[in-house]
Amino acid sequence: MPSDARILIVDDHEDTLYALESALAPLGYRLGRATSGDEALKQVLRGQVGLLLLDVRMPGVSGLDVVRYMRRLEQTQHIPVILLTGFGPDHELTSAAFALGVADLVMKPIDPWALRTKVRYLFDAHRRHLALEHEVRELRALVKGHSEDHGDDHRDDHRENPGEDQAAPTTPHPTLPHPDARVPLQRGQGAHTEELEQDRT
Repeated sequence: MPSDARILIVDDHEDTLYALESALAPLGYRLGRATSGDEALKQVLRGQVGLLLLDVRMPGVSGLDVVRYMRRLEQTQHIPVILLTGFGPDHELTSAAFALGVADLVMKPIDPWALRTKVRYLFDAHRRHLALEHEVRELRALVKGHSEDHGDDHRDDHRENPGEDQAAPTTPHPTLPHPDARVPLQRGQGAHTEELEQDRT
């Protein structure tokens, strides 16, 4: 996420936008605003949005519609969204929101301190996630480039020494003696007794 990424506040009421901006101002993040779902989607698709505060019920494109569209696109599907509603608890809305991967569903009127805590956590976590993804991509590119360079070196070696591809005579490995060869053969007990009898005669 770019360092100039912002939090986008989306609501069709000017007084609500002002109240939310005032609540989030102490965090020091860049803030943007939109007054409709269509306008919110246009800003999100332009990039540089790191979190959405999104009213559920707006004329035309609703908050849920915005989230559904965002989740279908790779570039926007991981942006955290906090949905705002002023219509009290709604089981159907809650189920639909969390099924779409919404980070939280907040009831109006908003508690500024609680909102700042949630926004700070989600915004910073998203930035860390994107920074980690960027590092992984760079490491993969580095490893891929390193492997390709070594592959070229090996191919050059084969071109410089074409005889190496031919089967070279192999030196046979020395055959190890059988373990029993180091142990003196033992004669049977009967043969040993017969020799003793011959010695006595």
